[in-house]
Amino acid sequence: MTPRGRDALLWGLVGGLSFLALAQGYRLVAALGVDTPALLGVGTAVAVASAVLSYLAAPLFARRGRNEQR
Repeated sequence: MTPRGRDALLWGLVGGLSFLALAQGYRLVAALGVDTPALLGVGTAVAVASAVLSYLAAPLFARRGRNEQR
């Protein structure tokens, strides 16, 4: 399998799992009655944590040669 094909399959998997997580989250929030400001707060915290972790992990991946240009 080519790297391009592998990347496409992995991104497809990420998209499918993201949709399922979003659908499950919607069902949970609808059942609990969580308000919009709380959701925005959690969303912001997740976005910040993801950005910080990816920023900190980039040098590790660079040392291991995992961020090569194609």
